[in-house]
Amino acid sequence: MKLDPINILLNNNFKIEKKFYFISGNETTLIEKIADTLVKQCKKREEVNLVRIDTIENFIDEVGLFSNKKIYTGKNCKGVNIENLNKIRDSENIFIFIQENSPKTKKIKNIFIKDSDCCLIDCYEIDRTSKIRILKEFIQTNNLKIEDSLFWILVEKLDNRYVFLENGLNKIKDIEQKDINLKNIKKLLTIDGV
Repeated sequence: MKLDPINILLNNNFKIEKKFYFISGNETTLIEKIADTLVKQCKKREEVNLVRIDTIENFIDEVGLFSNKKIYTGKNCKGVNIENLNKIRDSENIFIFIQENSPKTKKIKNIFIKDSDCCLIDCYEIDRTSKIRILKEFIQTNNLKIEDSLFWILVEKLDNRYVFLENGLNKIKDIEQKDINLKNIKKLLTIDGV
């Protein structure tokens, strides 16, 4: 299964329903945001412990009588293959693997797309359509009124990397509604050429 990272970020009711997640791509700020969001969503639902691992090769799931469910996160995909996933499939825990694109991720991505217990989340720079969705959601959530011309300027000028886009939106949120105009937005976001 493959999920759109923007859908995860914009859906406050997103639920962790898979056992294995593979977050990949070339936009590291979005990769980190998705990993954090998955962990937070899981923590909302139940008490879990976060455990960092290096590999799932020879992984032993240590279960205690009164221990909480665990979320294992790995910053690389070392040992991720069908055989090793099958060994830990019966675990009650959740596994999140994070790896920037590389030649070795293609094979793993294919596994995660085909396996019903797995989810692939590819993270790339935000395209125009996604930026429009994020900006509309931001305006609605914060009850802002922005002129159409300013909206389209923001779509063009806000950064395509998620953390920088989010920082720009947070700056806008912090100013008063009456001050949301082109002149102030240009100063606030250091936008030139508009």
